[in-house]
Amino acid sequence: MRENPLVLHVLGARPNFVKAAPVVRALGELGMRQGIIHTGQHYDALMSDVFFADLGLPEPVANLGVGSGTHARQTAALLVGLEEVVLEQDPDLVVVYGDVNSTLAAILVCAKLGVRTAHVEAGLRSFDRGMPEEVNRIVTDSLSDLLFATSPDALSHLAAEGVPAAKVHLVGNPMIDSLFAALPSLDPAPVVRRLGLPERYAVATLHRPANVDTPEAARELVSAVLEVSRQVPLVVPIHPRGRTRLAEAGLVDGPSVKVVDPLGYVDFLSLVRGAALVVTDSGGVQEETTMLGVPCLTVRPNTERPVTITHGTNRLVTPALLPAAAGKALADGAATPSGELPPLWDGAAGPRIARVIAAWLKGDNLSPASQGTRSE
Repeated sequence: MRENPLVLHVLGARPNFVKAAPVVRALGELGMRQGIIHTGQHYDALMSDVFFADLGLPEPVANLGVGSGTHARQTAALLVGLEEVVLEQDPDLVVVYGDVNSTLAAILVCAKLGVRTAHVEAGLRSFDRGMPEEVNRIVTDSLSDLLFATSPDALSHLAAEGVPAAKVHLVGNPMIDSLFAALPSLDPAPVVRRLGLPERYAVATLHRPANVDTPEAARELVSAVLEVSRQVPLVVPIHPRGRTRLAEAGLVDGPSVKVVDPLGYVDFLSLVRGAALVVTDSGGVQEETTMLGVPCLTVRPNTERPVTITHGTNRLVTPALLPAAAGKALADGAATPSGELPPLWDGAAGPRIARVIAAWLKGDNLSPASQGTRSE
């Protein structure tokens, strides 16, 4: 191993930036040489560029600008672009985050080139292989050299799949580190004023293929969302991939629905913090609402984050049941997490991950969290 090893982080979409920021910061404090590859999977400035500023991330060493496309076209472009950059940079470790196509492509490239890898947010499973993200998770975990789990259930999933315990570390959730760091700046009032919202409002974020990629699914979802808007004014920051489909299904600006462009990290979380209710199909939002104590209704039949239900404020609903569930949540008022918060969601996941990486690169033996110890 080189005396001063190089760690590269591959980031492509909003959740990646949020998870990576605490790890990048903590590795920097340990004096680690590192760089960021921005794949451009989220190409909209409001979905990517603003996050570098909001989260204090350094400028990337490369921006591939792959943009959108079918899974095949996007992944193919990522494979070609990432191979070139990885060969040029010659890293000692590549760290990937979450379950997007950028994550899958980076793992495949590194596996073929013999470059070692680490996966942050390993072991999450929805057990629904109809979700592209589920396929990405399984492949990524099977090829990674280091696996960082955010919750105890992830440890069980990895063990059941035969992942060696020595690879796995329970470290907590770096997305929560970013949330804790941002808390002093999360003031709903300026965003509410700028968007012209009333004091009581709800937020909706909808983009999953199962919800928006067919006209039938989009119409069913929009009909349910419009029913919710008759109970509480609704603001909907629209993800680029679902904008056209949702608009065609009837989701447009109206007296009780405000459709807006994607928001930056601080602005979006400020809006969520002040909301009476959040309707979503996003994994990260389920975690953020759990920590902020905001009622969350996830329009999906399953979640890879069950800890947000057992320890948080999240509930799964179908589009048909969404209006009634929203009515109950609004009547009940502010949510209270179910029991204790998830273990190690304490704002210190980034430093834990950084310490494991630094020790691992030096060849130190570490006790795996999956055997009952935690990488503190």
